Amino acid sequence: MSQYAKSTASTYELPHLAALEAESAHIFREVAATFERPVLLFSGGKDSVVMLHLAAKAFWPAPLPFPVLHIDTGHNFDEVIEFRDRTVERLGLRLIVGRVQDDIDAGRVVEDTGPRASRNRLQTSTLLRSIREGGFDAVFGGARRDEEKARAKERVFSFRDEYGQWDPRAQRPELWNLYNGRHRPGEHIRVFPLSNWTELDIWSYLAAEEIELPPLYYAHRRPVVQRDGMLLAHTRFLRLLDGERPYEATVRFRTVGDATCTGCVESTAATPAEVVAEVAAARVTERGATRADDRISEAGMEDRKREGYF
Repeated sequence: MSQYAKSTASTYELPHLAALEAESAHIFREVAATFERPVLLFSGGKDSVVMLHLAAKAFWPAPLPFPVLHIDTGHNFDEVIEFRDRTVERLGLRLIVGRVQDDIDAGRVVEDTGPRASRNRLQTSTLLRSIREGGFDAVFGGARRDEEKARAKERVFSFRDEYGQWDPRAQRPELWNLYNGRHRPGEHIRVFPLSNWTELDIWSYLAAEEIELPPLYYAHRRPVVQRDGMLLAHTRFLRLLDGERPYEATVRFRTVGDATCTGCVESTAATPAEVVAEVAAARVTERGATRADDRISEAGMEDRKREGYF
């Protein structure tokens, strides 16, 4: 019985977090039973951490039956990379790293060198190459429907064609939690076990399960720069624009991506319980509030997903 379940002599109640946990475990087991070469995307961000924790519980006491894959832009926060490596070692996982720098060096992609440059979009080419080289037919991702409107269109099993592209009109119906993973050689399925979770669900689960995260998810002091209505961390990857002056603030990150395009928010929430209270009062999703890469255009995320993005 789940630790969240409650039972009496006449009733069995499955609370909200327990139902989400059970649904995610079912998705992991369904993929493991029907696909030959799954892989789990693990960046060290909060959603991928919860996804990895759920996968480990779904197959416990057996080890995870698939490797984990990180698409490394080379512009990651140091705290996240340290946490990623420590987690992989602790759980005895097989980590595959697809490096954007390798694609830049090989001339497969061209890096923007302007003052607002980001490698975020270049990840698509590296992701598709890593999937192709690994022969992966199912790729677990931590996207949630509440994050952004393009992601709200996703099925749990998201079909990708032989070019890794996503067409929202070509997705299969998912009735009664029945999933269709049929695909031809060269095609693959992106699988989203956290589709029905919200940011509040994620943090409530992190608190309940006492799951460790990189420290930048909690309030800390760091140099920041105000840009385009967001606070960006002043790191070695960020080029200052004319007139910008770094200053220190107490902040935390709601989501973590490239250091060049991921904003933070002023906050004093230093514990999971305090973050839960803060998120419960928020009225803007974490991507809407702190991700500059989603502001490229009104349909920025959907355009990238059509190209094969996460």
